[in-house]
Amino acid sequence: MKKPVPHDKYFLRSLHQEIDLYDRKFAYLEKYVQFDSDADRKEAEKKLLAKRALLEATARQLVVEGVEFNPADLPRSFRASEQPSPDQ
Repeated sequence: MKKPVPHDKYFLRSLHQEIDLYDRKFAYLEKYVQFDSDADRKEAEKKLLAKRALLEATARQLVVEGVEFNPADLPRSFRASEQPSPDQ
């Protein structure tokens, strides 16, 4: 029987790394990948965003449950909203 994956800070860090990977895949898709139609592009984006959304929901739930994490391990998309402006 398979043991359940422990939901600790190391699992959360790997989730953050995987979310960051999906962010990079999405950026690559937008910038470099050629599609035959807009419908094909939207379908590919939809698939990536659906996979990323599941990971993000799990990561946010772990944070709510109190799993500690290092802010430096956050995906870039999570850090963008938390960065102070250069004027401060």
